[in-house]
Amino acid sequence: MVPSLPPIGLGTWENDDPTQCARSVRTAIELGYRHVDTAEHYGNESAVGDGIATADVPRDELFLATKVHPISGGLTHDEVLEEAEASMDRLGVDYLDLLYVHWPVGEYEADETLGAFEHLVEADRVRHIGVSNFDVGLLDEAREVLESPLFAHQVEMHPFLPQRELVEDAQRRDYTLVAYSPLARGAALANPVICDIAEQYETSPAQVCLAWVTSHENVVAVPKATSRAHLEDNLGAAALELDDEDIARIDDIDRRTRFVERDGAPWQ
Repeated sequence: MVPSLPPIGLGTWENDDPTQCARSVRTAIELGYRHVDTAEHYGNESAVGDGIATADVPRDELFLATKVHPISGGLTHDEVLEEAEASMDRLGVDYLDLLYVHWPVGEYEADETLGAFEHLVEADRVRHIGVSNFDVGLLDEAREVLESPLFAHQVEMHPFLPQRELVEDAQRRDYTLVAYSPLARGAALANPVICDIAEQYETSPAQVCLAWVTSHENVVAVPKATSRAHLEDNLGAAALELDDEDIARIDDIDRRTRFVERDGAPWQ
């Protein structure tokens, strides 16, 4: 059975202080987070694993995702196999729920790279295959070479970068779009439209942003947070339902900003 990801997961990008990272992961899990997202390139897999190990929640109740990076890890067939095993060792787990291609650059070749992902699925080391920072053409190519379903695509998405083409593709092809930086690195929290809607609903701008992201069918979010207060606030967005008029107001925000640059190549 293919799992359905919760609307709000835990992002850990730039959470690179080992003690803080482990503590925030443990706190998040104990608050009710069940989707934890990390990456080899983040340099925090060991701390994430420590947080998971010390939380009083069985491993099989968690959905754990990490990523293989094209430069710090490598995307040749053998490099993918080696890096996946190294990630599991650092995380202290014997399988991954989801493994992503972090960026389709460097030595990324769909047949070879994704062939290694298929091997990991066949060996029961990885449950699901994902990609990150792809465009529609690369998504089509990935689906052509994969025998396993493409489970998820992770991209930057927030009110200043609505990713309409990729959202439509996820809905049409029935996979999950996972939004990173859903608060636009905090920039969206001061937007007048977001603040006005937050006041209207008597909630926080962060919850409004997250509720807007997850109002899209087939889309979930993985905001980063470290403090208990922010973890609780982000998780609470799952219960906030914006009406169609307010969703449209956010859709109409005309600022367009990308905060994360593509590693090794310009965005197309």
